[in-house]
Amino acid sequence: MKRTGYMGKILTVDLSEGTIREETLPDDVYRKYLGGMGLAARILYDRIPAGADPLGPDNMLGFLPGLLTGTGSLFTGRWMVAGKSPLTGGWGDANCGGTFSPEIKRCGYDGIFIRGVSPTPVYLYVDGHTRELRDASALWGLDTVETEAWLKTNAKTGGKKPKVACIGPAGEQVSLISGIATDQGRLAARSGLGAVMGAKRLKAVVLSGQKRIMAHNREEMKRLSRICNKWVRFQPPFVPGPMTALVGALLRILPAAVTQDGLLYKILLKKWGTVSMNQMSPEMGDAPIQNWKGSSRDWGFRKSYSSHPGVFSRRETVKFHCYACPLGCGGICTMDGKYPHTHKPEYETVLAFGGFCLNQDVDAIFYLNELLNRAGMDTISAGHAVAFALECYEAGIIGREDTGGLELTWGNSEAIVALVEQMVRREGFGHVLADGVRQAVHRIGKGSEACAVLAGGQEPAMHDGRNDPGFALHYSVEPTPGRHTLGAHLYYEMFQLWKVVRGVPRMPPMYLKGSKYRNPRRQAAIAAANSRFMTLVNCTGACLFAAFLGARRFRLFDWINAATGWDLAPNDYMDLAGAIHTLKQAFNVKHGLEPRDFKISDRALGRPPQREGANKGRSIDIEAMMTHYWEQFGWDPQTGKPDRQIMEKLGNAA
Repeated sequence: MKRTGYMGKILTVDLSEGTIREETLPDDVYRKYLGGMGLAARILYDRIPAGADPLGPDNMLGFLPGLLTGTGSLFTGRWMVAGKSPLTGGWGDANCGGTFSPEIKRCGYDGIFIRGVSPTPVYLYVDGHTRELRDASALWGLDTVETEAWLKTNAKTGGKKPKVACIGPAGEQVSLISGIATDQGRLAARSGLGAVMGAKRLKAVVLSGQKRIMAHNREEMKRLSRICNKWVRFQPPFVPGPMTALVGALLRILPAAVTQDGLLYKILLKKWGTVSMNQMSPEMGDAPIQNWKGSSRDWGFRKSYSSHPGVFSRRETVKFHCYACPLGCGGICTMDGKYPHTHKPEYETVLAFGGFCLNQDVDAIFYLNELLNRAGMDTISAGHAVAFALECYEAGIIGREDTGGLELTWGNSEAIVALVEQMVRREGFGHVLADGVRQAVHRIGKGSEACAVLAGGQEPAMHDGRNDPGFALHYSVEPTPGRHTLGAHLYYEMFQLWKVVRGVPRMPPMYLKGSKYRNPRRQAAIAAANSRFMTLVNCTGACLFAAFLGARRFRLFDWINAATGWDLAPNDYMDLAGAIHTLKQAFNVKHGLEPRDFKISDRALGRPPQREGANKGRSIDIEAMMTHYWEQFGWDPQTGKPDRQIMEKLGNAA
């Protein structure tokens, strides 16, 4: 039978045994779990034994494209890496764009799953005919850009330049905040999965495939793409970069909010990329400042001006488009010093080493962005670790005798750069921070936990739940905690799911801002719809930014049907996504985690409330929202665990 949308096979590799084998999966697996996130959840739940050491041979690491990748749909070129996270001890996944994703399918697979530990450094090479482990001893110690360049030049591939996903020094040294890089510095950064590759002594996955990826109805795929692209091309003029701060200030002072249409954010993304929010977010209260203890008063117009969007567009030499992306929110920028070029820093990186550390030195931010991309270290977690250290220094918990003479004062860019360089090399005080904030607290002690903001052991992203309670809730209840790409109240507004999905909450054209902090049951229903939809997005290889266009413009449900030949309604797909989401939660329960322990730290919930700034007086009733959220999935409302009947059904599913 001709398969469309998916290839029907996975590749499994055992590094301990040195074996590689193909597995054919029944069509029913794809009907239930789709691809990407869903296929990863099914395979990893079944094959990673309870209690497995995340850095040991029993952990399995999966590289997966999406169900829609390569089928002719737009914005569906993202790939997923998943496994047991050494950072949280539970379900871990990281998502990345670039050009790597379709190559997995072109090699003939819907996923490549790797277990075991190699006795020596290796890389995995796969094309349509060859599958082998090759010696990587000469690559060990190279950064991600150097590794990719070497492999593209020297790996024997039969003529076609390969696509590469690899780790840098951070992953090799098993930093628990390391990620996996492709396309000269695009990073699947979260969950610490680069450390899993490092522990397995797997330097890279190198792919060079040529198989054709089929779609059931090519004409319908093209029609849906034309509809989507029409909205992407719509690009009216917008304010200059420095004026975005004024837009944020206006949104802050208004007592009511207009339900956001994602076209506005699309205009910003197309013009500047995610750095469009560098000044707007602090003014609105969306950006946490000074390790979550500061406010918009501490990072006002004059300080944030150093990183306004125009600063980055002036240095941009060419736009960067991920596979199948007509938007091009990325870019390649020039910079002075050791590295002449870098991927344009993302909002998360700019805030993590800007307002979060009260650092106005944008040249330092450009340098740290490239340094961490080459090292393969998550900029969100690294920024958190630095800000945590700055606050510990301010509080007298650590001193110059601990830091090796570094004066870790807020905004001291030279000290911040030196500290991150130490983290990358695991030297000096950087070694204390190289595994993230939770491990740093254990190493420092002395009450340093008061300076730590975490969700389930992971550092939360640069979006403040005191401004949007949806962020606080998703940070606290997702099987991968602390993640900003899975849901928020604002995201729900832009998704506009109520226009195509039955039974989800509808949003009015305008509402009072205070209503977001009341009615936890409604907030939980919104978050549950977000979780289901974003699970579907991550099963298909789609981009969050495309989803912001709205469900009637980005026709994800219709694209799946056109690619596969299935005929399911939007609500059917949301139900499938809910079951996959439950399977990830069951993974955490299987591995002994307590969902309540994922609750984000009190400081990030407004406990106590801030006394000034955009989020003055705000606090979040997170416990009530968590309870109602778990009810939305039929899990125990007190513990967040799927009940025994659900667990038995999941355990017996094939």
